[in-house]
Amino acid sequence: MSAFVQYLISGLALGCAFALVGSGFVVIHRVTRVVNFAQGAFPVVAGLTTASLLTGGLPHGVAEVAAVALAGVIGLVVGVIAIGKPGTPPLASLVITLGVAIFAYAVEIVIWGDQPVSFPGLPGALTIAGARIQQQYFLVIVVALVTFALLELFFGRTYLGKGLAACASNPHSARLVGIDVTRMGLIAFALGGVLGGLAGVLVTPLQAVTFDSDVSLAINGFAAAIFGGLMRPGMALVGGLVLGVAQSFVAGYINSAFQTEVALTIMLALMVWQASRRSVLEEA
Repeated sequence: MSAFVQYLISGLALGCAFALVGSGFVVIHRVTRVVNFAQGAFPVVAGLTTASLLTGGLPHGVAEVAAVALAGVIGLVVGVIAIGKPGTPPLASLVITLGVAIFAYAVEIVIWGDQPVSFPGLPGALTIAGARIQQQYFLVIVVALVTFALLELFFGRTYLGKGLAACASNPHSARLVGIDVTRMGLIAFALGGVLGGLAGVLVTPLQAVTFDSDVSLAINGFAAAIFGGLMRPGMALVGGLVLGVAQSFVAGYINSAFQTEVALTIMLALMVWQASRRSVLEEA
């Protein structure tokens, strides 16, 4: 029983981190129609930056906020490069984000090296049903749930959020009523960076990151985003939780080497299901 609880809570926390990365994919795609291949670099940069700032003497909280803000700025820069030039087709923007993701490898190796990096998270542990669980897992879950609640309020109750939603719904109509779609796209990239950075600072105390950790984070985040058709952040949370729990149980009861295969299998199955569902709706 204690092992089951351990795997369940660690899977929920891992799934929340995937959902935060996936929501970044969703926010950017629904506004710009671009799949941001650099999304996995944001949590890596934020995790590595937090470790450096803590080593430099900054207190917890300040270091994490600064790292998340840096990820947001980098997201904005990626947006300027990818969609800043008017008329850039989504396919070209997609290739640009892929190039940025590869370039990020070189920058990260130069600054932080190629060894895994971590830092202490929330101290202490709780015992539930005989399972001793680090409090950092609960911190990840609570912060992720609060973030998704704030996202709902942002998109539903603020002018900026409604502007982003209008661009996502119909960019041509949004232009007709005076909304700057390119500016909204840049804001979406910055928000995607913040969401990815938040995932990075939360998960790095649990899983050390290195320059190539973006691959697994991006794959799992994209799989979570696919669960909602790359359009609904709330469904990305559901997809992330399903993915995280499935991976945790596979790692605990079978073999941790199959975790990535689980993510890929779930992602492929969801893509096939989404494609078949869209065909049925079009025929109807």
